[in-house]
Amino acid sequence: LSVEAPSRLQTLLEGTVLALQQAIADVAPSQARRLLPFIGSLWLFIATANLVGLVPGLRSPTGDLSLTVALALIVFLAVHWFGIRIVGLRAYLRHYLDPNPLLLPFHLLGEISRTLALAVRLFGNMMSLEMAALLVLLVAGFLAPVPLMMLHIVEALVQAYIFGTLALVYIAGALQSQELEQKE
Repeated sequence: LSVEAPSRLQTLLEGTVLALQQAIADVAPSQARRLLPFIGSLWLFIATANLVGLVPGLRSPTGDLSLTVALALIVFLAVHWFGIRIVGLRAYLRHYLDPNPLLLPFHLLGEISRTLALAVRLFGNMMSLEMAALLVLLVAGFLAPVPLMMLHIVEALVQAYIFGTLALVYIAGALQSQELEQKE
């Protein structure tokens, strides 16, 4: 790595990291540096996993429900990990009882349902994209896949961005409710 004369690869990597950090800072400004390794890794992993489906003979791993459920569980655990680590166990658990302790079951149901929705959303979109590509290939022959591959690239990157952004929003939401309570 060089400060005076960075290579094109170094410039590309630095630009990618800065873009990821800025996207995180837009949602959680006070925690951007702390969340960058997790959210950035999540975005890059899912984008790479989604694009693997473009290689002939390989399937996108995110077209398998078990991987998307595992990723959603990692996000579920990360939400609580960052919440407890940043604001403390007592303050974090207290937000489940606000505004009324009777709402605790609904808070817990919301946590479970958004985790399930995160897993199913990525799985469904990637599986349907691969099925659509297969159907177009069968019907239109070998000339149609070129535009379809371009669509696959765009869709793969969009799905990675959506999954990572939702994970970021969930974490920021857990942190934001505690930050607002601390300011009051």
